[in-house]
Amino acid sequence: MRVSVVIPTFNRLADLQRVVTAVERQELPPDRELELVVVDDGSDDGTTGWLRLRSGGDSFKVLEQPNSGPARARNRGVEAATGEIVLFLGDDTEPQPGWLAAHLEEHRLFARGCPLAVLGYTGFPPQEDSPFLAWINEFGAQFGYQLIENPCAVPFNFFYTSNISVERSLLLRLGGFREDFPAAAWEDIELAYRATREGLTIRYQPRARTVHHHRIQPRTFCRRQRTSGRSAAIFARLHPELEEFLGVGRIRGRNRHKRLRCWLLAMLVSLGETLEGFVPAAVYREYLDLCYLDGLAKGLHLR
Repeated sequence: MRVSVVIPTFNRLADLQRVVTAVERQELPPDRELELVVVDDGSDDGTTGWLRLRSGGDSFKVLEQPNSGPARARNRGVEAATGEIVLFLGDDTEPQPGWLAAHLEEHRLFARGCPLAVLGYTGFPPQEDSPFLAWINEFGAQFGYQLIENPCAVPFNFFYTSNISVERSLLLRLGGFREDFPAAAWEDIELAYRATREGLTIRYQPRARTVHHHRIQPRTFCRRQRTSGRSAAIFARLHPELEEFLGVGRIRGRNRHKRLRCWLLAMLVSLGETLEGFVPAAVYREYLDLCYLDGLAKGLHLR
């Protein structure tokens, strides 16, 4: 039986090389075959040439497309894959030893006639860790693993394609990821929302571990939050029953002083990067929340 690892990539050649090498080093049960599918989303940094040299045979497939976003890239990867189970990785999330085996073991034990997805753990390299990164990873807007109350029944909003596995047949039945999400934000969670309504169970297995090689600073993450807010506006139009969950009601009644407050919070967060323990979690939460709501308001044309 075959399993397929699908990786969309855009202009991250060095990170992609690390990820591909780590995937190829994974140990497989004797009754499984591994297939790697990389979708080059219009890279111009040498990724295309390197992939053409590395690919070959049925075990390493490379697809190329004009830059169209991660949703389209993943859909093409799923279409080309032949495995019963598809494992999604980011092009900067390096699987650690035992990652693949942990995913497959979870499917072997708990896939009993109902759709199943397995969420792994993604953390930052220890040398890049900071109070801000630790907070967004465990309690905040990046992943929030410490917020998972029941690892056997994870809510749909924890469906992260940086490290998750799911049955290919379900992805095809749902029509894949919606491609009207222009950025890497909410398109995976929107698919999970549709899937859970068809009976999908998401389990969390922290032993399926990857390392996220992505430099994140508070100000750059604030921009990411605004992008996330704009994508949430698309989500809200698709599923108006989720407006409260997405925070649509909270963007009304905001005043002009919010922008100044966001600037002051940004200064505090930046200071907290050099003074460990100086910034309480409430400051991180409010700062990123304001950035997200700003993007949401823009996406809904309410600003």
